[in-house]
Amino acid sequence: MKINYYLAGFLGFLTGVFAIPTVFNLGVKSRIVLLVLPLILPPVFAFGLWFSNLLAKKISFFGQFGRFVAVGFLNTAIDFGVLNILSSLSGVTSGFIIGGVNLPGFTIAVVNSYLWNKLWVFSSKEKENLFHDMPKFLVITIVGLLLNSGIVILATTYLSPVFVESPKAWLNLAKVLATITNLAWNFLGYKFIVFAKK
Repeated sequence: MKINYYLAGFLGFLTGVFAIPTVFNLGVKSRIVLLVLPLILPPVFAFGLWFSNLLAKKISFFGQFGRFVAVGFLNTAIDFGVLNILSSLSGVTSGFIIGGVNLPGFTIAVVNSYLWNKLWVFSSKEKENLFHDMPKFLVITIVGLLLNSGIVILATTYLSPVFVESPKAWLNLAKVLATITNLAWNFLGYKFIVFAKK
């Protein structure tokens, strides 16, 4: 359906907007690069959805997974963007307090994730209250939050930076590891527990 490609493009645009604070915090100060991000990602997301739909002709799982990944990139951009804004404003890049700095972006990304996953990725034909699956979603997500924040805290506090020198870059690298772990946990939990077909 064409609407899915428009939605994927919209997700790409929002991802580009929310990626700006992270890219800026990592040292990219070029205004052109920062302004181009929201413009180049919509066709990339639409192509990704097209490719996942092509794969879905052989293995149906890929159609749903492609939409999940598009939503996941937006959630990640929101999570990273808010974290980088708050880290820049507070000057906090490590320690136990980074868990608190990590919480607002994660929370906003969770609400975004629930709505997109409920209405688009795992949409159901059944008529039910929009927030019917919210309790199960929150349980899976809270475990994800503990994984996410735990990995960020442990990596930035107890591990020496690997591959990077700056604390801001190390914070973002730790967040990447936390996000990859969360991606696997969330997809399996949402697919088989929260939004499982009845």
